[in-house]
Amino acid sequence: MNGADSLCDTLLANDVDVCFANPGTSEMHFVAALDKKPQMRCILGLFEGVVTGAADGYARMADKPAATLLHLGPGLANGLANIHNARRANTPMINIVGDHATHHLQYDAPLTSDIESLARPMSNWVHRIQSSDDVSPSAAAAVEAARSGPGGIATLILPADAAWANAPAAIQRAAVAALAPVDSDALQAAAAALRNGRKTVILLSGKALRGKALETASRIAIKTGARLMAQQSNARVERGAGRVMIDRIPFSVDLALKALEGTEQLILIGAKVPVAFFAYPGKPGVLVPDSCQNIPLTRAGDDLGQALEALADAVGADSTIVPFTSERTATQLPTGALNAAAIIQTIGVLSPENAIICDESVSSGRDSFKSTFGAAPHDFLQITGGAIGIGIPMATGAAVACPDRKVILMQADGSGMYTLQGLWTQAREQLDVITIIFANRSYAILHNELKMVGAGEPGRNARRMLDLDNPTFDWVHMAKAAGVEAARATDATGFADLLRSALARKGPFLIEAVI
Repeated sequence: MNGADSLCDTLLANDVDVCFANPGTSEMHFVAALDKKPQMRCILGLFEGVVTGAADGYARMADKPAATLLHLGPGLANGLANIHNARRANTPMINIVGDHATHHLQYDAPLTSDIESLARPMSNWVHRIQSSDDVSPSAAAAVEAARSGPGGIATLILPADAAWANAPAAIQRAAVAALAPVDSDALQAAAAALRNGRKTVILLSGKALRGKALETASRIAIKTGARLMAQQSNARVERGAGRVMIDRIPFSVDLALKALEGTEQLILIGAKVPVAFFAYPGKPGVLVPDSCQNIPLTRAGDDLGQALEALADAVGADSTIVPFTSERTATQLPTGALNAAAIIQTIGVLSPENAIICDESVSSGRDSFKSTFGAAPHDFLQITGGAIGIGIPMATGAAVACPDRKVILMQADGSGMYTLQGLWTQAREQLDVITIIFANRSYAILHNELKMVGAGEPGRNARRMLDLDNPTFDWVHMAKAAGVEAARATDATGFADLLRSALARKGPFLIEAVI
């Protein structure tokens, strides 16, 4: 057994059985080790941002980490944007980054870089393997680090000589990190706040947005008169008809300020105090009133479901209280012109029960929650760190984690171009993903941001940096070139017909919706 075999065996022994990969020369012994283990599913991404984004989507739905395999520092750097998104989602991820053999580093070969310095800003844990003897203990520690707290990014650097040298046969197991119970003082403070009659918002994120936890939160809100809301960006929300209705903080500063106007108390459960995405002239950075008291019920690593149960007990919100749930109201298909609202309305009507809806529609999808409250029950995944290019990879990973569920991706055309290589992975793996391109042929969000920061109307140079025309992208041809069947819709009825057809079949399909 060599170090690469030891690494593969340690991952499998700790229930890490999917590896999203884009390997190079330094990782070839690990590639050979993976080749010997059919129980490890290896999935190639043609760009490292696809690899890391797919690992994010996978873990959000599988509730366990995948491994990524990246080629030295530049390969890691190519994947950093979606590692950033994953970290913001508290996604567990184990990055295996190959490096030159230890004795070769002295020569400063062209791909030599400071991998640790590249990894640290986007990782919760970074470790360089020292020798083949160190491989299994280090891999087990990486698994433990990824699974700690709500989930973290573990980056493990594997020198080539540690991979090819003989290694001990012993395989290490990662310790299982137990979630912490809610702090008694924090519980007392939150319960007291809910009894004092002030205008209170209970703000949720993380696993507090799953079914049972949401039902408990709804009972608390009904009992105390508090308002229930979700953080603006969340890794995963269980929502739709029959599930608790919860809105999220709006992206727009003005809308968020209006939504939180008059809030006197904010109880945070897996969430942070809401802030503006960017600084805007004359607008506040924090979105709750200055006088609002922020009361964190939980800390990183707390069991959010248990914390909600404890809070329900403390305020007397027992099981006799019926949670406020959504009804199945999304039944009317739009007709006429095709626009973003019509696309989202159609998705709300036609998406099947237990679908996974992924969202990187950016500006086009800002109102997607309103149109899908009454859709069939589904999971909702969205961009969490603001680094665009997550949509196609995230949907890819979600489909790997849940092969029996239909994945529907709402994808802006500009951000889709960052990682369109993921379509090829969907075709190769025959993943059941419907990609819907909101083809407005513009960085529409940046047009709005130019206005919001007070920079004036766009001239020729600005428009050339913000528009995606001249020439326009042909998503149908690009998808077909990647092996994905595709078609174009130009009106609402045609879009509905295409979506019905795509839902009736298995495998990847792309709809370019021209809006």
